[in-house]
Amino acid sequence: MSLVLEVNIKIKPENVDSFMQQVLENARAARSERGCTQFEVCVDPEDKTSVMLFEVYDDQKAFAAHQAGDAFKKYLANAVPLLASRERHFWKKAL
Repeated sequence: MSLVLEVNIKIKPENVDSFMQQVLENARAARSERGCTQFEVCVDPEDKTSVMLFEVYDDQKAFAAHQAGDAFKKYLANAVPLLASRERHFWKKAL
């Protein structure tokens, strides 16, 4: 059963460019990880400070491996402080 993570992000306006570089780097790394089947970075077309991450992992173990990886640790240390808010919501696919 797949694990889906939706992350709603609000970037501090002065940090948009820096954050986007870092989140895209993290997304590229995640897409190459075993067990990560999808990692999308979506930007509100009317508000570049609003971003949604849509991530799909094979299971909780694959997500835990992602969080233990160097790319995610770098993202947490460098990108998350650039945010005004970050809200995570987990889902599981029905099929």
